Amino acid sequence: MSRQRSRRVELPPAQENIEKLEKVVSEENYYGAQQMYKSISARYVSAQRYSEALDILHSGACIQLSHGQVTCGAELALLFVETLGKGKIPYDDEVLDRLYKIYKTFPRVTLPQNLWDVDDMQQLSENIGSAKTRVEGCTSFLKAAIKWSAENGASSNGSPELHIMLAEYIFSESPEVDMAKVTFHFVRGNNPKKFASTLVNFLGKCYPGEDDLAIARAVLRYLSSGNMKDANILMEEIKKQTESAEVVFPQTELMQFINYLLQTLERDALPLFNMLRANFKASLEREPAFNEMLDDIAEKFYGVQRRNPMGMFGDIFKMMGGV
Repeated sequence: MSRQRSRRVELPPAQENIEKLEKVVSEENYYGAQQMYKSISARYVSAQRYSEALDILHSGACIQLSHGQVTCGAELALLFVETLGKGKIPYDDEVLDRLYKIYKTFPRVTLPQNLWDVDDMQQLSENIGSAKTRVEGCTSFLKAAIKWSAENGASSNGSPELHIMLAEYIFSESPEVDMAKVTFHFVRGNNPKKFASTLVNFLGKCYPGEDDLAIARAVLRYLSSGNMKDANILMEEIKKQTESAEVVFPQTELMQFINYLLQTLERDALPLFNMLRANFKASLEREPAFNEMLDDIAEKFYGVQRRNPMGMFGDIFKMMGGV
């Protein structure tokens, strides 16, 4: 015990180490600085001086990222989140602001809209590789932060603000954007108008046939989580923004279905809901996940129990207490 106390006293204020390490980075000794950030912060963690360890790691993540050292910065960002957990730091606006600052320091590089229009294929390959590294680093950091937030005071799905950060970074920085992932995180966020702006942006550059799928996926994902309010806001905002932008709102059978569905869910109309699914069966089969989400919607809005995938044997197994 006495040895631990003396060790705490021996550690200088964190700011002294922060200034020393910033100098090492400014001399472009990124690898040496990285090892020092990790070893020095670990000493403060061992002494249970979590606040100072967090200051060192936060400074390190931001300064490495600002110098374009994505792998180093992302590693320190992950250690920052790990230390939040070790110190049992509760989720609040102050910590969210610090996470946001790290997020904003991740580099952003505009890639050509059509990657194959670039003449220098070696440069293209390097650009795509760098973009993947940035997205993987930021994604790992924010996923860890979302998990930590869910366990320390945010909602059960994690901080909605962190979900939005992740959705925006995936959309803006991925060489080939995965709209299913973007949708997943935006729906767990708290800003359907920002999601609408992202979708309108996507409509202006996606391949034919992807536009209505992206909108339908977003609306159904909101509805399958029981959030009809944001599903309606999203649709209204997309229509409004496509009128003012040079983007055409898709006029397809799938969009007709979504419009009818939103109206149907306003009332107790399970037969009409089932009829819509039958009438638009071909459009819904364009993406396998749609019918799964509609099963969730039927359960959320009309109390329809989902069928056991094991059928009769699953029901017997359940009755025997096996499930």
